[in-house]
Amino acid sequence: MKKDPLNSQQHSPQQPLDWVALLGITIAFLSALAAVSSGFGHRLGAWHFTTGFLILRWASFGALAAIVLSLWGAFRTRPQRKRRGFWHALLGLALSLALVSIPLYWLLMARSVPPIHDITTDTDNPPAFSALLPVRAEAPNPSYYGGPSIAAQQQKAYPDIKPLYLSLNPKTILDEALAIARGLGWKVIAVESRETAKGGIRLEATDTTLWFGFSDDVVVRITPFDDGSRVDVRSVSRVGRSDVGTNARRIRAFLAALKERAA
Repeated sequence: MKKDPLNSQQHSPQQPLDWVALLGITIAFLSALAAVSSGFGHRLGAWHFTTGFLILRWASFGALAAIVLSLWGAFRTRPQRKRRGFWHALLGLALSLALVSIPLYWLLMARSVPPIHDITTDTDNPPAFSALLPVRAEAPNPSYYGGPSIAAQQQKAYPDIKPLYLSLNPKTILDEALAIARGLGWKVIAVESRETAKGGIRLEATDTTLWFGFSDDVVVRITPFDDGSRVDVRSVSRVGRSDVGTNARRIRAFLAALKERAA
């Protein structure tokens, strides 16, 4: 009696899962887990941010190893081979490439901007902190502005960071600025609706980065100008020599939203 080829194929032993492809995707997932925990561990107070950076570095090394293993696994399990694991290898490769791209992106960003962490629309007379001074006294980065050297680096890297001039009165702008700050997720610390010795009416707030939970402090100063107002913003990181462009992006987002609301 002849055997039914289709029935024979259905009952054939399952092809083994290739160990290289399996190892590649396993290391990729473990590396991704380590990368995610590197930042959130610091955010939750489990370790110092330098430890988080070390974990992220080793996670990147793991991802590089997973790329090699996944490529090898994909070759070993390519179609027409008697091993399963081709899609495991491709998934491990995709995950590893995505993981490696994150620190690579931040590295390229860090090299494309100056190593500064204090950005302001007014480099001649930066808005000063008041309510946040006690908190910043414990931060590694000082509250005072760095002077002409910092200003020159900022103006070269971020020439678009300038004061915003609006035709509305300062108190109206302060209300809009307060709504925008809260909408952006800032924690508003103080609002001074009367002009102070520091100049203008002001608000101070803190913004926290998503991944590592770094705290950056912001001052918004609004002063009368002709028939309208001038808005100046200063955003300063508490830790780190370079902010990798974060403070400039924050100021741009705030001023763009304020300009749109005031239009």
